[in-house]
Amino acid sequence: MLLNELQPKHAIRRKQKRVGRGGKRGTTAGRGQKGQRARSGHRIRPAERDLLIRIPKLRGVKNLRKSPEAVVLNVGELSRVFPAGIIDKKVLMELGIIRSAAVRVKILGAGETKKAFTVSGVELSAEARKKIEAAGGSIK
Repeated sequence: MLLNELQPKHAIRRKQKRVGRGGKRGTTAGRGQKGQRARSGHRIRPAERDLLIRIPKLRGVKNLRKSPEAVVLNVGELSRVFPAGIIDKKVLMELGIIRSAAVRVKILGAGETKKAFTVSGVELSAEARKKIEAAGGSIK
């Protein structure tokens, strides 16, 4: 028996080298370099979560308009386009400003008028009401 042939009764189990722990001798432990996968306690985010984040928070039925959008007319436009007289949805349909009587129409107060209009069946802002009544018009 020679010295180089001696063997222990049980095989020597060396501790595995702990890697990726900082210091000077550690290495990346097969995790590559940097990045989300190289970090301890990393957890890859599911793609569905990223998609949900990009979608606005309020979605579905809650986000619908409460009332249909109104067709807006200004007092200045009325005095330019219409002769003095009655303004209602029927007249607006004949002139091609609205397509049906179901559409909301609102007259706003931008501009000036000297014509006396009779407005019926149409919404008005407070400013528009003042200007039409000041020019001698009426609201039904």
